[in-house]
Amino acid sequence: MKELEFAEFYSSSRDLCLRAVLAGVGERQLAEDLVAEAFTRAWVAWPKVGRHPAPRAWVVRTAFNARVSWWRRRRREVALDDAGHDRAAPAVAEAGLDPALLVLLRQLPRRQREVIAFRVFLDLDTEATAKALGIAPGTVTAHLSRAVATLRGHLVTPEA
Repeated sequence: MKELEFAEFYSSSRDLCLRAVLAGVGERQLAEDLVAEAFTRAWVAWPKVGRHPAPRAWVVRTAFNARVSWWRRRRREVALDDAGHDRAAPAVAEAGLDPALLVLLRQLPRRQREVIAFRVFLDLDTEATAKALGIAPGTVTAHLSRAVATLRGHLVTPEA
């Protein structure tokens, strides 16, 4: 029973979670690795995760946490090269994200990207997003408002 429930959850959630994590981290290969890690952890803890009020949010949050852990381990070993982000753009279209939008998302602060991932890509409400990120609902609203204003400034052209 556990296997069937998890298999259904995985098949219905993988692409959505991948898009949300991709929006948050900006690199296709890294997002795929993080989502794979998060689903592995979800499988191990499936009795708990399966009862979670928002299991997709659990997976995405776990993926974001795995990135932070990975970054902390690697920051002393390898210098991070932000210039390499643009190389992943062609593969992004496969995930259903416009490469130009991904470039703009990458320019947002981390917390704004995370709020976008939960509110827009996972379609969670403010309360669920706040709980998933461990922040106040008002903070979610503020980050979303700032992110949308920034994106709108780049994407919407004023009419003459």
